[in-house]
Amino acid sequence: MNKLAVVLFNLGGPDDQASVRPFLQNLFSDPAIIDLPAIARGPLAWLIAKRREKPAQANYALMGGGSPLLPETRRQAEALEASLAAARPDLTTKVFIAMRYWKPFADQTAKEVAAFAPDEIVLLPLYPQFSTTTSASSLKDWEAAYAGPGTSRTVCCFPTTPGLTDAHAAAIRTTWEAAGSPTNIRLLFSAHGLPEKVIAGGDPYQAQVSATAKAVAFRLPEFTDWEICFQSRVGPLKWIGPSTDDEIRRAGTEGKGVLICPIAFVSEHVETLVELDHEYGELAHEVGCAPYLRAPALGTAPRFIGALTMAVTNALARAGGPAPDGPWRCPQDYAKCACRTDRGAAA
Repeated sequence: MNKLAVVLFNLGGPDDQASVRPFLQNLFSDPAIIDLPAIARGPLAWLIAKRREKPAQANYALMGGGSPLLPETRRQAEALEASLAAARPDLTTKVFIAMRYWKPFADQTAKEVAAFAPDEIVLLPLYPQFSTTTSASSLKDWEAAYAGPGTSRTVCCFPTTPGLTDAHAAAIRTTWEAAGSPTNIRLLFSAHGLPEKVIAGGDPYQAQVSATAKAVAFRLPEFTDWEICFQSRVGPLKWIGPSTDDEIRRAGTEGKGVLICPIAFVSEHVETLVELDHEYGELAHEVGCAPYLRAPALGTAPRFIGALTMAVTNALARAGGPAPDGPWRCPQDYAKCACRTDRGAAA
């Protein structure tokens, strides 16, 4: 029986207070995050990590001291492995996890995958929308680390695959109905932001976020008032907008509440449990934006695990370089699309 290895990629997060600073230093040392020569990027990453350590530790303290991202990714891996075993009983399947900025790193996971000796490998970033700052960085890291056997196929993105959009729509509707189906509410699709210069350079992330939001909104005809917005801005550069906090303020001014869907996050972590739930929740209270509701990240929702299962099985059926799952295709003017380069997302 052939062996299939599926590698799930995600950001990673510190597992305790002591690992917050090295995690931050790893994050800001990535050239995909700070586009400077290594001789300048290294000291800058050290300085940023030092300055942000205490505030970040306070945020992680709200979640028990560390990030819940790895435990949730493990649950997703277990659910996907069980789903693939049912969908493809002809294969011996094992799902692995490779984090970008904290353990388990790609080099450790690469050794585990090589020891498994797979015939087939599917690389699957847990970022529905492709960006050079997330999926491309993880895939490049993996390419440098893995030297084992197996034919690899890459799912570069899945922004409009039906299982993903169905799962988001179900989470939004459940949250809304549990609150009594309020009518004075705006649906906000909140995604992590990026500097405008990244998008201007041909990164398709913003276009893919928009495509996801539109596909979810199509499934929610009861929400005619909706907006896409972006959170987590840092640094002096101009970022894409509108910002989530500005949209909360606008809703408050207009006498509306908001229901926030973390449209680009599939796992609960600091940007959902702290930024959305605590920081933006407090802002909503201050500006009179009520009710303030937040749909959960998808986690192990059956529709979402089904979408990942379909992405893997579809990847196995094709040959060639990185490709999206589902109907989405990047317009030709997105030069940083994973499918636009000779070597795909790892280029």
